[in-house]
Amino acid sequence: MKYKILIVDDDENICELLRLYLEKEGFDTVVANDGEEAVSLAQKHSPDLILLDIMLPRLDGWQVCREIRKFSEMPIIMITAKGEVFDKILGLELGADDYVTKPFDTKEVIARVKAVLRRSNDKNKKQISEVKFDKLRINLTNYELEVDGKEISTPPKELELIYHLANNPNRVYTRDQLLDEVWGFDYYGDSRTVDVHVKRLREKLEDVSEEWALKTVWGVGYKFEVK
Repeated sequence: MKYKILIVDDDENICELLRLYLEKEGFDTVVANDGEEAVSLAQKHSPDLILLDIMLPRLDGWQVCREIRKFSEMPIIMITAKGEVFDKILGLELGADDYVTKPFDTKEVIARVKAVLRRSNDKNKKQISEVKFDKLRINLTNYELEVDGKEISTPPKELELIYHLANNPNRVYTRDQLLDEVWGFDYYGDSRTVDVHVKRLREKLEDVSEEWALKTVWGVGYKFEVK
């Protein structure tokens, strides 16, 4: 099976460079040079992964990410020119799975693509995995989060994080442990990635039930506390 990668960048030289390296590694590629075209091609081709630049004409990368998350949870790796923490955190908050910084090493991009695809594939191979608590159902097989009887749209990595914590109630995890066990040993990010995902989960889960809570253990990490 060949994976299809959608490359989105307004710099045609960068697109061509990524296309050549990805196809050399056995991937099929589709290229878009602006944000609106990216959304259209994502709907048309349903790629297995998107390499998405932030600075784009017509719609920027953040807007593209928002639009795609309305209809798909396909993996997205954001490409940021500045490498600023704000850019990275905003991309993660919008549902991106990873990011790379320009100027990038093409081998690093390929490694990240393979790592994200591997994690995406692993989730599809799992048997039915579900945990339930008062007013909360987390199904890792179908990637569904149900809160107080309503299904909540949740990016894959967010759902994997809350499932991992809820499946091990009252156990405290450090940020590094969560990066290793949820993101995987080959993840290139840092501990702030965990904080961003916990913040987004709290917005969805806070004050839903008095029987459980997503807690910060100051100086250590996080836990899913069951009372």
